[in-house]
Amino acid sequence: MATPPRPPLIPDAGWAFLGSAAFTKAATLAVLGTVFLAHPIVAMIGWWGYGAALATLAAFCGASLRVRRGEIEWNGMLPISLLVFVGWSLLSIVWSQYNWASLGGIAYQLVVAFLGVFVALSRDLLQVVRAVGDTLRFVIAASFAVEILAGALIDMPIPFLGVSGNLVEGGPLEGLLGTRNQFGAVAAIAVMTFFVELATRSVSRWVSATSLAAALLAVALTQSPVTLGVLAVLVVATAVLFGVRRAGEPLRRILNLVVLGVVGLTLVIVWVARSRVIALLNAGSEFELRYTLWMQVLGLAQLHPIEGFGWVGVWPRDVPPYSWFLVAGRGHASALNAFVDVAFQLGLVGLVAFVALLGLALVRSWLLATRRRTITYVWPALVLLVLAVTSLAESSLLVGFGWLTLVVCCVMASRNLSWRTRLPR
Repeated sequence: MATPPRPPLIPDAGWAFLGSAAFTKAATLAVLGTVFLAHPIVAMIGWWGYGAALATLAAFCGASLRVRRGEIEWNGMLPISLLVFVGWSLLSIVWSQYNWASLGGIAYQLVVAFLGVFVALSRDLLQVVRAVGDTLRFVIAASFAVEILAGALIDMPIPFLGVSGNLVEGGPLEGLLGTRNQFGAVAAIAVMTFFVELATRSVSRWVSATSLAAALLAVALTQSPVTLGVLAVLVVATAVLFGVRRAGEPLRRILNLVVLGVVGLTLVIVWVARSRVIALLNAGSEFELRYTLWMQVLGLAQLHPIEGFGWVGVWPRDVPPYSWFLVAGRGHASALNAFVDVAFQLGLVGLVAFVALLGLALVRSWLLATRRRTITYVWPALVLLVLAVTSLAESSLLVGFGWLTLVVCCVMASRNLSWRTRLPR
């Protein structure tokens, strides 16, 4: 008697579900929620549990992409700048002196990048904005709920979540993000997201207006100088962007060149007058702490200036040389500056690759925002600007929600403006 054929591991109905619009919508929300809420998840189940959750999500998302591979436009999908940066990070494990820590950091970077690519390929821009909006509504609401619990109901901090319970005093609040600067960065992204939702009327006006008010309140209650500075830059950039959008095509090109020139000149002036700028900023204890840490990291980086010490992402505080960096008697999970962090971990080569990745993503997103009439296109440009400015005082752009958002915006901008899309197929 012939042996009956073995049933497939996943039946046809299962594959059909993995390729459905309902699954891609749910998977997108799951990805965004898991990455934006990494801090409380890790606090509750640890890095191994969190890694297992990300790996499971990646497996389902990979299966979904496999089912829909014929529907996706793959030409010019992945920006070369992204591939170069990730490739150099992967290569750095060869000379890393903490190979296991590098392996874990690279695995985290690759999985989050893959999830970002899934989101960018599976949803159009308006759907991404809606998904981010829904996720951040939950993050901000849950953060306020935890702050009310800690600050008003039990009147004591919640140490394992990093919540100080300062709500009654008016802040600073950390929410579910661990620090006030991280909460402020997420709230600033939420401000831009809810503004676009309000302008496009993709959700009810009451929901978008209430969400925008809550995000602005979160920014204020973080009492974060970093976030307030980011918000000031965001207001100016938004005004400039909408001014350029209203101009005609010939004038728009000139204005974009003027904006580029002003930004470049500003960076040059700040660099030339950096001693004076540092002296002015050093009046504050928070900047003084950061500046001390940067000098320590850059000093040690001179031992491996070209290739760096090896990628690790989040600093393992019990692994040298990261355990050596003590400022104000405590260790740190990053260099509190994405560019300093990249220079230390990946050297000059990695820093150039990272600046190219971020710069190209910003320029492409800005050009799309000024050329396309749909207001949704302003979201990637301004969100990337929030992340770029925040990266001067935090390293969140390199891991977690910052890295995911960078990959999503980078891939979506590349699909619209990559030179490879004009190549013959």
